[in-house]
Amino acid sequence: MTQNKFFQSRTAIITLIAACAVVFISLGVRQTFGLFFMDFKKDLGISITNSGLAVGIQMLMWGLTGPIFGAIADKYGGHKAISLAFIFYILGIYFLYSGPNTGLFFQLDLGLLVGIGLGGTAISIPMAIVGKHFPLSNRTIAMSFVTAVGSLGYFASPLYTNYSLNANGWEQTLSVFMFFLIFGLIVSYFVRSPSLNESPEKTSDQTVIEALKEAFGTKSYILLVSGFFVCGFHITLVGTHVPKYVIDRGLEDWTAAAILSLIGLFNIFGSLLSGYLSTKMSKKIILSAIYFLRGISIIFFIFLPPSNLNAFIFGASFGFLWLSTVPATSGIVAHIFGTRYLGLLYGLVFLSHQIGSFFGAYLGGLFYDTYGSYDYAWYLAIALSVFAAIIHLPIKEQAVLRLRTE
Repeated sequence: MTQNKFFQSRTAIITLIAACAVVFISLGVRQTFGLFFMDFKKDLGISITNSGLAVGIQMLMWGLTGPIFGAIADKYGGHKAISLAFIFYILGIYFLYSGPNTGLFFQLDLGLLVGIGLGGTAISIPMAIVGKHFPLSNRTIAMSFVTAVGSLGYFASPLYTNYSLNANGWEQTLSVFMFFLIFGLIVSYFVRSPSLNESPEKTSDQTVIEALKEAFGTKSYILLVSGFFVCGFHITLVGTHVPKYVIDRGLEDWTAAAILSLIGLFNIFGSLLSGYLSTKMSKKIILSAIYFLRGISIIFFIFLPPSNLNAFIFGASFGFLWLSTVPATSGIVAHIFGTRYLGLLYGLVFLSHQIGSFFGAYLGGLFYDTYGSYDYAWYLAIALSVFAAIIHLPIKEQAVLRLRTE
């Protein structure tokens, strides 16, 4: 009865729908930035390295502010944290197309402001709020819906962006994105944290400091933090630099957009399957398999002769593995420590992810401008796949003693 009660809770369902809309908009806009690089270079004089640096700063700020927005959400409510973040996101996009947008200002707009906006609107905070509404039996399924709908944004945005860049130019394209973000700001009002009587878990009197000490004193949490670094490196290297990589290999710009869209499309299925399997089997085994298969996907992509078919296979296979790490990773955090400080603790795991994202974005551009190709970035990505596949295996998927004795 408890499971059905909380799955059918009106507040839980509204929160789930609103969180899905927020992530759809936030991740959809974020996924397209690599398609703007050539326009930024042509019209603003921004090099590939500096574009990569801006996205790297963006990813780093996303990660650094995630725990802050998580703490705000845990204390004051998810809607307040997410709406505040949307304001930063909107300002970043607005100044990027209509304000000072070269040199340092480019880094501030695309890097700092958009990064702060992503820290509270993208996957970690909305999903953590959803996780608070659902019991362990349903939690990973509910959270996987958030990542799956976010993938629809990944799928639709590159297609629209490729069309709009050719038809309307990059400034007009970004102005449309800004209005989507304003709609997201309105929807964020409905991403509400559960009240004490709505929460499926017992109230905890644990303090923030105690929660942090407990987490960083748990080996499994450290391993999870370390492994999620690799996820960030992978997806930002691919999302940021694959468009130029495939064009350099003789393919068309529409192929680059198609890869990003296929990533979004197949990530829907990968996220849902990961969420389902996480309720049936070991989450750490799921994560280990995902990272190993990512390495295989990259190997085939870079060593097979360039063709549209091989590019599409890569987009589909890597997309299936794209955000499928998120339900299992967040599910392990919630399982081990409970949901009281899920926003903060998952936010810290996600910080590691975004540090990896910084290196994926920046090193990809640096290797390209230094050596004339992305080869060394791909080799590093393959090595990190092996590392991540191994490091998840010692994780212990059991609640801390505090929860087992309550």
